[in-house]
Amino acid sequence: MRLGLILSEALTGLRRNASMVISVVLVTFISLTFVGAAILMQSQIGAMREYWEGRAQIAVYMCSEVSQTETCVDGVANEEQLAFVESELASDTLAPLIADVRFEDRDEAYQKTVDLVGDDYASVITPEQMNEVFWVNLKDQTQSTVIVEAFQGVKGVEEVKDQLEYLDPLFSALTIATYIAVGIAGLMLIAAVLLIATTIRLSAYARRKEIGIMRLVGASNRFIQTPFVLEGVFAAVIGSLLASTAVLLGVHFGVQEYLRGRVTFITTWVTMQDALLVVPIIVGIGVVLAALSAGFAIRRWLRA
Repeated sequence: MRLGLILSEALTGLRRNASMVISVVLVTFISLTFVGAAILMQSQIGAMREYWEGRAQIAVYMCSEVSQTETCVDGVANEEQLAFVESELASDTLAPLIADVRFEDRDEAYQKTVDLVGDDYASVITPEQMNEVFWVNLKDQTQSTVIVEAFQGVKGVEEVKDQLEYLDPLFSALTIATYIAVGIAGLMLIAAVLLIATTIRLSAYARRKEIGIMRLVGASNRFIQTPFVLEGVFAAVIGSLLASTAVLLGVHFGVQEYLRGRVTFITTWVTMQDALLVVPIIVGIGVVLAALSAGFAIRRWLRA
């Protein structure tokens, strides 16, 4: 009976403040959608970084006939210089860091370039203009600076490039986008909390006579507060479920159906399983914030 009465009071409050409740639902929906998007975006960044760290290589470019660096003043890298780089990669210092090494000669580099730019440019470039390259895969990509520093300034080596450096701007841009989403979500959550508190206070003011009667008949503060807290929680749950639906639809249609087939250089995308893991987080944040906000608002109103 008491539970039925509490639920009845909560539903009555929702009906009386329908416009405010709709505002709470919408603000909660938008803010928690940004929260879910930020979580999934961070997961996407982590998956991409893990994927590329396992595949990114360090390229040791040997001097070609068109190289202009100080280490290439003697022209094309000779056999002695090539042997030196190969022996260093196999040394006791560097070998433990390396998973494997592949040597690419000028003919291979030339053919790869022609395949990339098209046969129309085959007569413009020559194999002699291509760099011979040692492609190095590391066991731990965080140790790339060791390889880079080992061959900087070495005669016959034009430059040493860590492929992961090309992806750092992308990771940085995505991280900034995540921070922006989190910032927007934070502001919207603050707005939702304030709206919930305002809604609860308006509802309490509209039922001030009922509350006074409850006090006179000996109702506890907890019994009086619970319907008001449930009002905020109900509104937040609806907003949370809408946000969860938006996140799931965004991953299914936006990521799986659209981006996966068009952005081919990213091979690891967040999945529906990742989105489903975010749903309880979204609902939990909505319920907890609503309960705390409503409880604080009605407690202060009862003291007044």
